[in-house]
Amino acid sequence: MAIDELFRKLFPDGSTIAVEGDLLRGIARVDGRPVTVVGTTNDAAIGVELALAMAVEVLATVKHHPGRAIVLLIDTQGQRLRHRDELLGINVYMAHLAQCLEVARRAGHRIVSLVYGRAVSGGYITGGMMADSCHALVSAEISVMNLPAMARVTKIPQQRLEELAASSPVFAPGAVNYLAMGGLASLWGDDAADALRTALDATPVSDAHGRTDGRRAAGTARGGRTMAGPVSQRVAGDALD
Repeated sequence: MAIDELFRKLFPDGSTIAVEGDLLRGIARVDGRPVTVVGTTNDAAIGVELALAMAVEVLATVKHHPGRAIVLLIDTQGQRLRHRDELLGINVYMAHLAQCLEVARRAGHRIVSLVYGRAVSGGYITGGMMADSCHALVSAEISVMNLPAMARVTKIPQQRLEELAASSPVFAPGAVNYLAMGGLASLWGDDAADALRTALDATPVSDAHGRTDGRRAAGTARGGRTMAGPVSQRVAGDALD
């Protein structure tokens, strides 16, 4: 989807969002309310500069616009895989972005993310899954690791992983599978503007202690990630004992 078309679809009340290389930043109106828009485009590879630029926008909103909601628009192939970025500490820059989003949340900013293009690996975890609620267009592509890469890392034959992916969302890429696992709250179609309005209204304001993460419970209820909730409860119980 062309970026201008996305803006019209999401923000029929109007927006002033700048596209600066792979960075999106600006203001949009949702039901007459201003929201900060931060994100990526062009299937961006997130390097140190882009992670820092996104963090700057988040902190500027916290400083100058208390309580204003933040909408994260995601289109990324993941972190940039360059020697330079590794030497500069790309992991620290991406962690900084995640921390800035947590600062915003604890300061009372609602945060909603939307995958409108592609979302891969650390680029999605840091800049998208840190939101209070995560959503995706039905056409979006989401994956942490494709099956050939997973086979190389786990040493499990790719054919076996393909068999597992046919019956378990945990092994299969795609927005539908992320929805089943609880990683997404909902998928949006032609009603994206109404869906965004609903998502913002349904997102509670966090306090200084952050928010309760309901993704494990959603994954259990939807049958896509059945063990995460029970295992975490057992671990918490053992720790208390």
